[in-house]
Amino acid sequence: MDIQLLLLTIVVSFILAVIAAPLLIPLLRRMKFGQQVRDDGPQSHLKKIGTPTMGGIVILLAFTLTFLKFSAIKNTDFYVLLVATLGFGLIGFLDDYIKIVFKRSLGLTARQKLFGQLLFGGIMCWLLLSNDHSTVIGIPGTSWSFDWGGWFYYPFIIIMMLAISNAVNFTDGLDGLLSGTSAIAFAAYAIVAIQATSLPAAVCSAAMIGAVLGFLVYNAHPAKVFMGDTGSLGIGGAIGAIAIVTKSEILFIIIGGVFVIEMLSVVLQVASFKTRGKRIFKMSPIHHHFELSGWSEWRVVITFWAVGLLLAGLGLYLNKGL
Repeated sequence: MDIQLLLLTIVVSFILAVIAAPLLIPLLRRMKFGQQVRDDGPQSHLKKIGTPTMGGIVILLAFTLTFLKFSAIKNTDFYVLLVATLGFGLIGFLDDYIKIVFKRSLGLTARQKLFGQLLFGGIMCWLLLSNDHSTVIGIPGTSWSFDWGGWFYYPFIIIMMLAISNAVNFTDGLDGLLSGTSAIAFAAYAIVAIQATSLPAAVCSAAMIGAVLGFLVYNAHPAKVFMGDTGSLGIGGAIGAIAIVTKSEILFIIIGGVFVIEMLSVVLQVASFKTRGKRIFKMSPIHHHFELSGWSEWRVVITFWAVGLLLAGLGLYLNKGL
């Protein structure tokens, strides 16, 4: 596989994002597309009120242009990756738009969001099924594998897409947190895609690396723009689709370990409060717990990046990537 092509994809996507962001930020500000902040969150976040959001448009734009340009192979994998990224990104865009324009704090209802995720997940399944996608799932670090067959595999990957997109969405809560952790995950998956000889997945990973790093230039603390659900759901859709087309479904638990931890912290918090009337964490997702424990926002972000890097390395090691 042409490594130079992947490096060029990263560079071009990065440049596009760096150029697009300062053009979009003033527009978002004029349209009053500003961030809303939870009243029960860290007090330091109150100063973020009004910071332009929906910046995920920059990520999706840079990704789409470079992915269409540099992915020479337009096969089933290509269309699955495109549908997942842009489809889930569209759900996030609608959610952000309703929150801001119609002043509805919750955006899309849970049922509407679920319908959208099931719709695009179903389209992915149809594309994969039409190309006889393997239903065998391997266990990372072992020679073990099992075949669930279509009746179990396709419902599994739909649930997987729902879980991953929401886990990634939970992670987007601090300046630069998701931009950095997703760049690390995409870098790991670029290597996985090379090993799986899936050029579309490798180019998709490279395009997203450049896009999120270019966005990070403006999203690092103190953030000039937030990605919103437009970016976080689009990123989640891309990561999930890459894991599926490269047949590394279970490996996501390790490479995307930070996202898994964030989601588990929310699930445990809700379950504990409903069953015992007590909270486990000061606030969930867990990155807010560390903030309320006295950590600076930048310290939390750097620590989570480091954990993400270690987990990505472990995932590549188990995948025989090192």
